[in-house]
Amino acid sequence: MKFSQKYGPWAVIAGASEGTGRAFALQLAEKGVNCILIARREGPLEELAEHIRSKHGVDCITASIDLSTPAAFDKIVETVGSREVGLYISNAGADPHASHFLNRNVETWIGLVSRNLLTTIRCCHHFGGLMRERKRGGLLLVGSGAGFGGAPFMATYSGVKAFDLCFSESLWAELRPHGVDVLCLVLSTTDTPALHKLLDEKGTKVPAGLASPEMVAKAGLSRLNRGPVYCPWGPWRGLRAATRRLRVSATGALSKGVFGE
Repeated sequence: MKFSQKYGPWAVIAGASEGTGRAFALQLAEKGVNCILIARREGPLEELAEHIRSKHGVDCITASIDLSTPAAFDKIVETVGSREVGLYISNAGADPHASHFLNRNVETWIGLVSRNLLTTIRCCHHFGGLMRERKRGGLLLVGSGAGFGGAPFMATYSGVKAFDLCFSESLWAELRPHGVDVLCLVLSTTDTPALHKLLDEKGTKVPAGLASPEMVAKAGLSRLNRGPVYCPWGPWRGLRAATRRLRVSATGALSKGVFGE
């Protein structure tokens, strides 16, 4: 089955205005998948949509939505309308602060939780349910190595990324029998505009050897059907998906005796 048949005709990219989200959109368009681009900033979204339409000849729509707000999910569903979504990518979830937990207003962290967890849960439930009915499709959650353990400057961020990882693995186990692929793409530091902005604010130089957004998007789309997790770069690179599959399967076998099928 062609990529566009398995994961099309439409893909939703949440956090598509720049960096890895933009790279995902461009590579999906090249594969013949129509794109629904979601982010806060309308200008970059419209510029990207026009570029996609003119270069790749696929359809592309945009919606300016703050994914940290309670209304985000309803606005996404309204934007999608009756279009058939075969791929949902949760890409918006970076921490632009790199601050100690108590040095920021708690609402800052509530917003980060809402963007990473609440909107993602609602979207995965909605689109995943429709994919399960059709027996095809994919959910791709962009995670972080921060989810493997806590550290200073990332108390909330590491917590939400740990959720993303475990959530993805659980959905992979539940949806795999129904033909729906799930992948948590675990990133190390990536060369994005958001990172440059943060480092400029901190007065820190950009380190060498960072992964590019294009590399990240290519890795995620190529491994989408080989979930539940992929760690292409950084100190977690040696973590094999097969090892995580065994853990998920073993846990599932133990819980089956308690919860049933």
